[in-house]
Amino acid sequence: MTDKKDNPFEEPVEFDIETNDETEVVEELDSELAQAEEEIAKHREAMLRMQAEMENLRKRLIRDLEKSRKLALEKIMKDLLQVWDSLERGLEVDAQSLTVESLVEGQELTLRMLEKVMQDHDLEIIDPAGQPFDPELHQAMTVLPAADVDENTVIEVLQKGFMLHDRLIRPAMVVVSGKP
Repeated sequence: MTDKKDNPFEEPVEFDIETNDETEVVEELDSELAQAEEEIAKHREAMLRMQAEMENLRKRLIRDLEKSRKLALEKIMKDLLQVWDSLERGLEVDAQSLTVESLVEGQELTLRMLEKVMQDHDLEIIDPAGQPFDPELHQAMTVLPAADVDENTVIEVLQKGFMLHDRLIRPAMVVVSGKP
């Protein structure tokens, strides 16, 4: 058996309270407890209100983001309709009066219209012919020995690349020069 003096946790707690003041102390503690519980209830209610506001804000932001996407898509689609109309007019041309030159000219005009729409919407064409190979922007399809250009230079563009708002969405597929 252990001595009570060896274990400080088993020592009796002494209060300096007289017996007749005990009811006052209990009433005071009950009052403080009630105030603390009231304060807890207020903070809990405020926290729940704040959580509800945050959830409503999150839902509103999602709705606004979706609305913005739809409006942005609507604008680009309206701009692309001009290109559609141009292609449609080109198909309506009388085959009797059609020449190769007029067909090529119509395609060039339509391509320029499409390029303008793309530029208006920050879609940038990557056409790296003659530039140093950049693996961040180009995808090398093959390497060919070339004596007339520096090594690791794009000597042919098989397919142009595209960047949208400074973000690569399709790398340019290229042929790169190697050692002769």
